[in-house]
Order: sequence, then structure tokens, then C-alpha cells
Amino acid sequence: MKFNVTVECTPEEARRFIGLPDVTSLNEAMVREMTARMEQNMAMMSPDAMMRSWMSVGGQAQEALMGLMTSAAASATKSLKGGA
Repeated sequence: MKFNVTVECTPEEARRFIGLPDVTSLNEAMVREMTARMEQNMAMMSPDAMMRSWMSVGGQAQEALMGLMTSAAASATKSLKGGA
């Protein structure tokens, strides 16, 4: 036997029904703190410096991926040719 139950309620009602704590104030405090920290960091960095830091990480990740792919391709080629 199979049956479906549809319950219509707000997230607040569902939270109370399940017995979960209300973390709304904690969430709001966290968002305020993160926003303040982001604004402080953004004020200290120039857009040029920020882009340079983002691009350097992207370049390093790209180089690491290329190295990984080259190594995997070399391994596959070696095993196809009957190598170790």
C-alpha cells in the first residue's frame, strides 16, 4: 500500500513541530558580522589588488590541473603501450 501526505506549513511552523531551536537571531548576527568584515576588507583592498589575488589563485589551480591531466595521460599512454 502506498499513500502520500501533503502538509502545508511555513518553515517556522515546521521548525516548531519538529522541535528545532529558533536560530533566527543567531543567523542575523552572523550575517551582520560577515557583512561588516567583508566591508572592512573591501575598503582595505583596491579592485586591482583584489583581481590580482583572485587571478593568481586561478592560475595556480589551472597549472595544477594541467599537471594532473598530463600525468594521467602519460600513465594511460604507458599502460596502453604495454608498459608498467
